Amino acid sequence: MMDENYKDMLGANTETEVLEFKEAKRGFAVDDLGKYFSALSNEANLYQTSEALLFFGVEDKIKPGNSERCVVGTIIDDKKINEWKHEIHNNISPKMSFTDVVRNRIDGKNIIIFKIPPAPRGIPVSWKGHFYAREGESLVAMSIEKIERIRKQAQYDWSAEIVPNADLNDLDEDAIAAARKQFSEKNPKFVDEIPKWDDETFLNKSKLLIKGKVTRAAIILLGKPEAESLLSPASAKISWILRDKDGNPRDYEHFSCPFLTNIENVYNKIRNLKYRYIANNTLFPDEILRYDPFTIRESLNNCIAHQDYTLGGKINIVEYENDRLVFQNMGDFIPISIENVLNNDAPESQYRNPFLAQAMVNLNMIDTIGSGIRKLYEIQSKRYFPLPDYDLSNRKVELTITGKILDIAYVQKLAEKKDLTLKEIILLDKVQKKRDLDDDVIKYLRNKSLIEGRKPNLYISRTIAVDTNQENEYIKNKGIDDDYCKKIILDRLNKGACKRKEFEDILLSKLPDGLSFEQKKVKIRNILQSLRRENRIQSDGKLWQIIQPADPAL
Repeated sequence: MMDENYKDMLGANTETEVLEFKEAKRGFAVDDLGKYFSALSNEANLYQTSEALLFFGVEDKIKPGNSERCVVGTIIDDKKINEWKHEIHNNISPKMSFTDVVRNRIDGKNIIIFKIPPAPRGIPVSWKGHFYAREGESLVAMSIEKIERIRKQAQYDWSAEIVPNADLNDLDEDAIAAARKQFSEKNPKFVDEIPKWDDETFLNKSKLLIKGKVTRAAIILLGKPEAESLLSPASAKISWILRDKDGNPRDYEHFSCPFLTNIENVYNKIRNLKYRYIANNTLFPDEILRYDPFTIRESLNNCIAHQDYTLGGKINIVEYENDRLVFQNMGDFIPISIENVLNNDAPESQYRNPFLAQAMVNLNMIDTIGSGIRKLYEIQSKRYFPLPDYDLSNRKVELTITGKILDIAYVQKLAEKKDLTLKEIILLDKVQKKRDLDDDVIKYLRNKSLIEGRKPNLYISRTIAVDTNQENEYIKNKGIDDDYCKKIILDRLNKGACKRKEFEDILLSKLPDGLSFEQKKVKIRNILQSLRRENRIQSDGKLWQIIQPADPAL
């Protein structure tokens, strides 16, 4: 049964900038889909709607005499949709995907509804480097005027707004005292003057007030807990949640304003236990904290600085027992991609909350030299732990920091190799984690002789494996080659005929670990057929036997 709201749309007289219909009975060009994604996303931003909709299986025109569009249906399957999602993710900038893909039936015919999120504030969405928009029902190149209209959104700073009816009485005295201490450490040249400043003077100079008026940034960092309501409908909350290894919640606590002092309380909730390295003849110390203190504080402060408070959500810190920390804040990732940040290693030209970010710089909570994320990668690499993982989907930033070693011998040696760049370490980290890699990345790693195998069953090459004492793991990944399999089969048949299952019993354990059980069986079948085509073996449908060569003496 189709949702009535969607059904009503079929009777719309015309398509709009955020509503598009396509027949797409049997398929649709992914390049065109990408262009429509860009256009509809940009228009959803400009029209301030929560999403744009693209229908497949519906005629784009209402025929004369009809009250609504004709449903023609579509046979596009989930496999094709998943392929499109992958292409969209790879070629849309900033990295985005569909909010949802909904299937419905109407009049016994299938339709597909793609829900497309609006472009992030201040960032127009492009497809393969080009911006698209809508002019009524038409798909067009995006005009400079529309591009600039979106980009100008970034100039608005929610955190700098004055809070009506708020005054210094809404700020926490202990938080102000802590702010003075932090400001002194950041600005030692003022250390003798700061004690002489009254609170209003100090808060003006530290850029938390604007001409004595209390800003939203001041409430977030220094406000009394009850002052959080002055930010409504925005929320200033941090939740710490402890989960067991199965993901079940074990404990939690919520923290509100003032964030400046509550950061320490959140930090203290995280059970940063000692991690013991069980390895002989390595450079590792006996024990180390699971999480580097800088990593925790930097990640938490980044959540505060870059949270999109207008979305009404809270910051979440999820601790999985003896495993990982997950930091999550609301809002699109403004630098577009982690790769951009790591490659540029420089301050961003745009910030979501520039006033708040500058205040946090002044209070020695963060810096603006653009090296924070890169430093997280370097710290994890030097500790021989998996590199940070970022998920930038669904209008949020989610950072996972793993607090354990996946493979001591591999990671230790890999981190010590001086000829590997950070880029190569990041890519090899993805290979270890069995992540999908683009074809150009795979080609790059192959040219460097860093990986082997076939997509999606890629593994670290023998060059690195030997260096890291992983020869056994390499053999498990690569398995024995086809010629050796043939030799095993022929040796067995020289002893007499047998069924294919016996070959499977012999060979399954010797084939690459990267292959599934069914893939291994198919490989054995193919090798048998190859020997048959070479006229070396034959089968009567039940048993395989060797073909003996003719005696040259006869």
